[in-house]
Amino acid sequence: MASVQLNNVVKKYGALEVVHGINLDVAHNEFVVLVGPSGCGKSTTLRMIAGLEEISGGEISIGEQVVNDLPPRDRNISMVFQNYALYPHMTVRENLGFSLKIAGKEQAEIDRAVNEASTILALEDYMDRRPGALSGGQRQRVAMGRAIVRHPDVFLFDEPLSNLDAKLRAQMRVEIKKLHQKIKTTIIYVTHDQVEAMTLADRIVIMRDGFIEQQGTPSEVFEHPVNTFVATFIGSPPMNLLQGKVIADNQLAFAEGFTLPVPQEFVGAVKAGQDIVLGFRADNLMPENHALDLDEASPPIKMPIVVSEPLGTETLLYTRLAGGEIQAKMLKPRPVVDGEVLTFHLDLARCHLFDADTQKSLR
Repeated sequence: MASVQLNNVVKKYGALEVVHGINLDVAHNEFVVLVGPSGCGKSTTLRMIAGLEEISGGEISIGEQVVNDLPPRDRNISMVFQNYALYPHMTVRENLGFSLKIAGKEQAEIDRAVNEASTILALEDYMDRRPGALSGGQRQRVAMGRAIVRHPDVFLFDEPLSNLDAKLRAQMRVEIKKLHQKIKTTIIYVTHDQVEAMTLADRIVIMRDGFIEQQGTPSEVFEHPVNTFVATFIGSPPMNLLQGKVIADNQLAFAEGFTLPVPQEFVGAVKAGQDIVLGFRADNLMPENHALDLDEASPPIKMPIVVSEPLGTETLLYTRLAGGEIQAKMLKPRPVVDGEVLTFHLDLARCHLFDADTQKSLR
């Protein structure tokens, strides 16, 4: 197994630069997830690591070896694609062992590796089936098994769950997490799904327009987003944002005459007349009698409910505040009538302030 380093890596297609000198260090045995919207450069970055795309500048190392000029077969990586890329005319057993057969390995070695992979992924009962007789989740396990048998230094996953339904995606997230625990390998995983990123990663790398916006543990990027893009991309539902201004006496003023105190953490970090963006999550805006203990409760806020979404253990509430639609949560669900006015409290200690011009956190 090995670490992976990207130093000032650039990708251009002609005059168009799509990855802009990114730097990334992936430690040995670390599970790193690259996440971001479509077109952010995450899959291109993964393909450059794999050697499927040439880099236009910079340096990629796997272990201690610079691999810029090495073909994919010499990088000792295995890649799992979203479309499985299985051979439809081969059985599961044949698919698992094919790469070793092509490499000229002895049949006994192939059998050992195939049996080991099938046990890890619970594929023993499907070894004589062809891919067309398997479910989507089973086919994805075969694709992972085909990667395992090669004992690569690094596993690369390119949106492997995007073709599965919601229930199967949840099951396969668990399977991939178990796989990492069992085989203790370096994994770089690409997805546009922030739930996958949060649940799988040791470290999340958030990309936008070919740049790395932020990287850190799931809790770090959730609790301390560096800008409004990260704040709204990570977390479900997205963080609420309200445009406002700092006024005298440490007060924040918003549209329609709505005001709030400046959260204690930001007193002294903002000044009167400054344009800001207030950010807070639905979990931190709750109706009276339905809230957890608040560290720094706001004054009461009365708001009408536009729509409610009962989710079993909680209800998501859509309401309006300061001219914008925002979301709140009710943790002790009860029926809510559309148009009903509820009194809410916001936990100011859990709020974020961003500069309105740069969109960067003021924390």
